[in-house]
Amino acid sequence: MTNIGVVGCGSWGMNYVRVFSEIGGSRLCMACDPDEIRLRGVRERYHLLATTTDWQEAIRDRWVNAVVIATPASTHFELARYALVLGKHVLIEKPLASTVDRARELVELAEQSGLVLMVGHTFLYNDGVRKLKDLVSAPDFGRAYYLHATRTNLGPIRSDVSTIWDLATHDVAIFNYLLGAVPAWVSAVGSRVFSHEREDVVFATLAYADGVIANAHASWLDPNKVRELVVVGSRQRIVFDDLNNVERVRIFEKGVAAEEKEADTFGHFRLLVRDGDIISPWVAPSEPLRNLATHFLDCIRAGKPPLTDGRNGLDVVRVLSAIDRSVAGNGAPVEVE
Repeated sequence: MTNIGVVGCGSWGMNYVRVFSEIGGSRLCMACDPDEIRLRGVRERYHLLATTTDWQEAIRDRWVNAVVIATPASTHFELARYALVLGKHVLIEKPLASTVDRARELVELAEQSGLVLMVGHTFLYNDGVRKLKDLVSAPDFGRAYYLHATRTNLGPIRSDVSTIWDLATHDVAIFNYLLGAVPAWVSAVGSRVFSHEREDVVFATLAYADGVIANAHASWLDPNKVRELVVVGSRQRIVFDDLNNVERVRIFEKGVAAEEKEADTFGHFRLLVRDGDIISPWVAPSEPLRNLATHFLDCIRAGKPPLTDGRNGLDVVRVLSAIDRSVAGNGAPVEVE
């Protein structure tokens, strides 16, 4: 039995409280938040759950052997390092840390201690994204040409991170997952519409091996909420729309290919357009966060690294840091460390 302590009981942290109180193989025994009013609501719903406003007390608790960190991104490193030093397994919300060096330190500390360090890249536990991975990896898809992700909404605007580290984190994690690689370089531009210290909107291009490029558009300023990812290949175009509960994944069996034979004249049309069906495959209904939490518990029991382990989180932080540097350089290409 894994005893869970949740640090951070905001809107997303409460989802962790709910999930770990419902699934088997764990016991939720501690909840922490600096806001006593929030904790009062937790106690009203979970009568036997211990609570505290002191995060160190929550992590030190002798019954807790795994910690869920759902606090602002700027606090992730300090809390996760404290938990790992005390020998606790850690599930931490994205991003893993705010710098590459800090993320690497957490990874090395977890590996040296033999502890599970898992990052909450929730979309990699979304059955729609997993279906997308299977489809892109299949021979019918052909060769990947490019990917494009749109992730927009009107807020919520974060005070401690930019939209790069808040929203684009998801798309970078998905790109890396689908392509099985980390980009070599990035180019990005962003805008600080509200004139504060961080970008509200960003357009980022990531260059992977074999000429594959991926583009991500993330914004807090668009009143039209979009959660869409398009993958274009030589034989198919596949669309993942997380807001479409009926057809979350759609396959367009259409493509363009160059003729193998040489053109007879300069004006000869040498591209073949292939038309085909539009297919909506069945996607199993499940809650991504529940899948993630169950996977965390399974990895603790089996002593195996999670799909989104510390190194996976470190790879995403490496890309996000490069995007930051490119934005600061007005879109200049920046190599990923």
